[in-house]
Amino acid sequence: MARLASVFLFKDLNIDLAPFEARSSWRRFEPEEILVDFDDPSTDVYFLLAGDVRVLMRTAAGKEVILDEMRAGELFGELAAMDGIKRSANVTALTRGEACVMPSSVFRELVFANQPVAERLFCLLSSRIRELNERFVEQTVLDLRHRLYSELLRLSIPRGASVERVVTPPPFHHILAARIGCRREQVTREFTVMAQEGLIERTRGALVLRRPDLLRERVSEALREEG
Repeated sequence: MARLASVFLFKDLNIDLAPFEARSSWRRFEPEEILVDFDDPSTDVYFLLAGDVRVLMRTAAGKEVILDEMRAGELFGELAAMDGIKRSANVTALTRGEACVMPSSVFRELVFANQPVAERLFCLLSSRIRELNERFVEQTVLDLRHRLYSELLRLSIPRGASVERVVTPPPFHHILAARIGCRREQVTREFTVMAQEGLIERTRGALVLRRPDLLRERVSEALREEG
């Protein structure tokens, strides 16, 4: 069975991936290893088979803004493969892992020859654009507190059958700060207030959002007021 069959872009599609894997390479990486960097002229596409990576951008002043964190089954580098422009972001490994590195020419051939793959890629790119638009609006109109609420909701997953949600592993304050454009100390202060209000609870291995419904309501209200 093709190793790429576990990647979201190809999962459950009846496609012979072996010829494309044969023209790709396989790269193992270690924590903190840079896979691609800003202005890198390479155009390869990376399919994560194992491990986690972080995607970030850096301003001219040197400030870093975290765009996303990816896990096994996801891909990155598709924009450079399609338009040939230098890399616009840095991707650094968070854990040990492995990736299939596919040349842009092979990737484009694979996408153009298989309509289901192209359709799935279009949906993936659309979802990423929608999320970036959402974050842009939040960054533009919401204050720090409501940006934090929204980011925690975005990072969280349901906690079993309860109404609660969890962020696991619990996020570091400086990482959250880099995601919403503020300082670590500000996130720490907001977490203290949220804990006092009974909105969050830190457990071993997770941050529990006890009232995600109230957090959503507050974000919606803040957006309505700005509107």
